[in-house]
Amino acid sequence: MKTSILAALFAVAPAAVAGWTWPEAKGKSIKFTSVPGYFIQDDEATNPTGFDYAAVNFGLVNRTYRTDKRFDPTGAKTQWQRFEAWVKHLNSGCQKRGNVQYKVLIMGRHGDGWHNAAESFYGTPAWNCYWAEQEGNGTAVWADPLLTPAGVREAEKSNAYFKDRYQTQKMPYFESYYTSPLSRCTITANLTFADINLPRNRPFVPIVKEGFREGMTVHTCNHRSSKTYISEMFPSFQFEAGFTELDELWRRNESETDEAFAVRAKAVLDDVFRTDKKTWISITAHSGAITRLLAALNHRPFRLATGQIIPVLVKAEAVELQPTPVFEAHEPYSTCDAPPITSIAGQGCVCATTTTSALPEPTESDPAECSDS
Repeated sequence: MKTSILAALFAVAPAAVAGWTWPEAKGKSIKFTSVPGYFIQDDEATNPTGFDYAAVNFGLVNRTYRTDKRFDPTGAKTQWQRFEAWVKHLNSGCQKRGNVQYKVLIMGRHGDGWHNAAESFYGTPAWNCYWAEQEGNGTAVWADPLLTPAGVREAEKSNAYFKDRYQTQKMPYFESYYTSPLSRCTITANLTFADINLPRNRPFVPIVKEGFREGMTVHTCNHRSSKTYISEMFPSFQFEAGFTELDELWRRNESETDEAFAVRAKAVLDDVFRTDKKTWISITAHSGAITRLLAALNHRPFRLATGQIIPVLVKAEAVELQPTPVFEAHEPYSTCDAPPITSIAGQGCVCATTTTSALPEPTESDPAECSDS
């Protein structure tokens, strides 16, 4: 059914900041631009493979800003303080048009999960074609999986690094937090931020949003737990309006199409910019989801390893209403009834028995791949 998944996601428009909506964007479309020159991840010369945010101050470029002369005449401020002043100037100084706003989105991928470990153990062909459709193997559970010990360490590393940046570099505290509802993200967000001594006016109260979840393949790692489960695990977390008790978006025999995933990523960004007035935003999500978000922001591709983080300075402009895209929301997914013989990229699973579908199996580079989530 065309566009059905998007309608389900955004039937109710949540308000991240009660009583505020971007007035100039009403009845308009939003054009996003990733503003280059502020983070080294913007630069084509920066290789995503092996990249570590903690070795490079989250990638913030050492540079000057036009506001430095007035804001920091003695040169005593840190790079983050001067960048914060410049972003504030963009929003309230030189850029006074109401149809433009700037936000700093800092997007982190969850730590290593048991689904990641299972793919490494079984190998990608067996994982994609059979094991990913199971809930576990009797030893490990990867249906909406928890973090492995390695994943916990990755989140603890982020926690320590944020604490250091806040203390030594005066990095701005986030004003809003968002997370995917999948457990590997809610746990990562909580481990990263919950014990940080934050200002009273900028508490860690993340909003759980369906739009930030991973591409919804038939892999059970992409089937979220109930609202009650999430709420009992993290009582302080808030849910967007319309968040259902059970997962009504995941399908056992069909996967979200690439087109639907791309539209969903753009739509959740639209929603954040329309309803959240704040500038400094934290998003905890997945590799595939962040890949789609970066594409919607017109940022260069930059794939994140587990536990990695990427900041983006975003310019959003309210423009004339654009046509609504038409797309197929779901498609069948190739699987086997038992562990496969192998798989062939672009052709699909080579099963010992019959397959449930003749469609090609996703490759390792597919952003919707559960193994990359």
